[in-house]
Amino acid sequence: MIVIADDITGAAEIAGIAFSHGADVRLVCSSSVSCCNVATDGTTVIATDTRSMSEVEAIAETHRIASALSHQPSAIFKKTDSALRGHVVAELQALMEATGALRCVYLPANPSKGRTIRNGVYYINNVPIHETDFSFDPEFPAKTSVLRERFPDAEAKGIIMPDAESEDDIRKVIQQYNDGKTIFAGAADLFSGMISMGCGRLKKSIAKHPTPIIHREKSSTLILCGSTQSKALNIGIPISPMPRDIYDGSDNLNLWNTEAYSQLHSIILTIPHTHRTGKEVAVHLRSVMAQMAKRLVSEHRPDHLIIEGGATAWATLQALNWTEFQIERQIAPGVVQMSATNGTLVTLKPGSYPWGNLF
Repeated sequence: MIVIADDITGAAEIAGIAFSHGADVRLVCSSSVSCCNVATDGTTVIATDTRSMSEVEAIAETHRIASALSHQPSAIFKKTDSALRGHVVAELQALMEATGALRCVYLPANPSKGRTIRNGVYYINNVPIHETDFSFDPEFPAKTSVLRERFPDAEAKGIIMPDAESEDDIRKVIQQYNDGKTIFAGAADLFSGMISMGCGRLKKSIAKHPTPIIHREKSSTLILCGSTQSKALNIGIPISPMPRDIYDGSDNLNLWNTEAYSQLHSIILTIPHTHRTGKEVAVHLRSVMAQMAKRLVSEHRPDHLIIEGGATAWATLQALNWTEFQIERQIAPGVVQMSATNGTLVTLKPGSYPWGNLF
């Protein structure tokens, strides 16, 4: 099975689910994808950064990736954000055109996490999404909770948006549309449902002993909290907040005090300010966070790199030129640990998900 995700934490989440089902799974960044290196067996999860691109760029990248694949629509799953963010309709239309799919089922509901769709309205813990913190998202603010208002041209383009308030509802949707000519797109619960129902072939992996989660007394740890949904971490590791000047637009990394890393071999980088919004601001913040991470990795070579927030994770891994990973474990839903080719452990977490038992 091939999974195409619109951000890297979503890709890691899906890879973790496949891994937990015993699959032989790898995660690759789309920058390294070609027609020659996509496996025909097992599960390959392709992480893109299309959610952070312009719509035109996202369409082009989706076409490029789909053109590198020779798989039927039924063998492709499109992972989208469970909070409705991204260029959803544009990417799904591009994927349908490239694969010849007759239609697409778009189901972003995650009932296991309290994210449901009832009568075409999206709820998070029974609160309409436009009344939650997602209404303040800097790139894709939730201004409405009605799917037909959020994606007014979806149905005309062959994109079906069903209700789902439970995992049983999701299974019924899969049964109804699993005809081999339909692309399924949506959140983790939809993928889990497809796997549990035997949709898509999973090549089993050879059992192995997972690497340790984290041992702070022995290892060097770099933690990047780059999401607007980040919560404070009190885990005994020094915190280095992004300076106000850098937040306001400066690229001078020398303003950022990271001396604690040299002394204690671990540090948490955070963004404590929230008064600026917009695409340019988001791009600047993840870019400077990535460049600071690149500097610290070059100087200190951490044993464990932990990144919160999909856009920050993508920018950082691209800056480091790390593009292929072996999944090691699923720590919690959406929180996945994997190993880079140089041996560094990398843990990724979506900004709006809890950390689980990582610390």
